[in-house]
Amino acid sequence: MSTSIHVGIGGWNFEPWRETFYPKDLPASRELEYASRKLTAIEVNGTYYSTFKPATFAKWRDTAPEGFVFSLKANRFTTNRRVLAEAGESVMRFIDSGVAELGPKLGPIVWQFAPSKRFDPVDFGAFLKLLPGQSGGVRLRHALDVRHESFRSPEFLAMARDHEAAVVFTESDDYPPIPDLTTDFVYTRVMRTRSELVTGVTEEELDGIAASASRWASGGQPDRLPLVEADRAPPRRPRDVFVFFISGAKERAPAAAMALIERLS
Repeated sequence: MSTSIHVGIGGWNFEPWRETFYPKDLPASRELEYASRKLTAIEVNGTYYSTFKPATFAKWRDTAPEGFVFSLKANRFTTNRRVLAEAGESVMRFIDSGVAELGPKLGPIVWQFAPSKRFDPVDFGAFLKLLPGQSGGVRLRHALDVRHESFRSPEFLAMARDHEAAVVFTESDDYPPIPDLTTDFVYTRVMRTRSELVTGVTEEELDGIAASASRWASGGQPDRLPLVEADRAPPRRPRDVFVFFISGAKERAPAAAMALIERLS
């Protein structure tokens, strides 16, 4: 598989995966070791709720193999606030918690906003200026997970481009899709897996996701996406691509990710 395409799931501790993913005799302490050798990325949800120490990030780094990446969801106290422009202290508290310990295994940082959070150009623009480009010599890539229809706006996309941030493309029945390209990587979350399917999605859906990921990675843009700016042609350049199977029938997420990895091999 192209090293520019990373495929994974959300976290590695989920009890139903003891039946659908992990070997029955695998100790819980080795779940990350196992998962990081079957997948190529994990989106860490725990960082959204808790603050971790540098030693923890270093342990994750040393457990996962070369080429694996951890995407980190930024702490909720940073994004779940009325005035985002006042989040500077919270942003740096999260960044300075030790995320740079992951080194080359640090994937994008996801800034997730509440579904009720509307696009306020002044306030959101001020927030984007707070996001640092590096920490401890490690490049930081930022992905904006916005969940309100008001963000399907050319003005918002222009802000994301100006700050070299990606907009999370969510395939969901609950949140608006924003597949427009704004920087040198693509971040998509597939949230429509179904429990009645062994891999959570159909063969045709897997083929479509694989084709889209390959098209993005090679510098193009897939057809038939619900673009905000349908007439805008993004720069043609290779892009890193991150695909996560999140939510939906979560017990099927590992199988979906492994099936996609096989298609991309």
